[in-house]
Amino acid sequence: MVFYFKSRCGEYTLYMGKDKYENEDLIKYGHPEDVWFHVDDLSSAHVYLRQKPGQKLDDISEQLLLDCATLVKANSIAGCKLKSVYIVYTRWKNLKKTSDMVAGQVSYHRPQNVRRMQVEKDNSIVNTLNKTKEELYPDLWQQQQDRQKEIIAEKKEARRQEEKRRKQMEKEARKLKEERSYDRVMLEEKMTNTAKVEGTVDSTAAEAYEDDFF
Repeated sequence: MVFYFKSRCGEYTLYMGKDKYENEDLIKYGHPEDVWFHVDDLSSAHVYLRQKPGQKLDDISEQLLLDCATLVKANSIAGCKLKSVYIVYTRWKNLKKTSDMVAGQVSYHRPQNVRRMQVEKDNSIVNTLNKTKEELYPDLWQQQQDRQKEIIAEKKEARRQEEKRRKQMEKEARKLKEERSYDRVMLEEKMTNTAKVEGTVDSTAAEAYEDDFF
């Protein structure tokens, strides 16, 4: 079972597992857009934020960060009793799981990409988020497969569009080259005709001069 919440702005989904065993599935079947949140140095739920495709960690608003951090704190047995705690968060793809780790335990591929923030207890935020809470039983594996297919299709379409733009640019370049070549030919032809006319004028004048002389 997975618990789903709507952010206060209404644009994002937050979700977390019921227990450490379900957290294992969430660790395994995340999406590239997911951001993982956890109370630092304390046991807590694993809360995920699903960003929109293409967004970065810096795109998370202060309000949205507060939603995620507050929800994590509220779902920590030890953390919920404290006035404030530190929260760590990073991309789902930065989570590292090895066979010697217990259920729910993770480390990081790149620790330097983990961010840390402090959050204080705020029951009003927790209550607002809990009003949107849904308990669902999703097929996490299938959802991940579907998302991977979407990403492959998106990349394929991006490559197709890039190839289309490249061919269009090549076509316009050839057309411009042909136009410039045509203009050059026309200019050379005009200069040749002008030279012929000038030569004819000079010859006629010379003949007229000779006739007058004799």
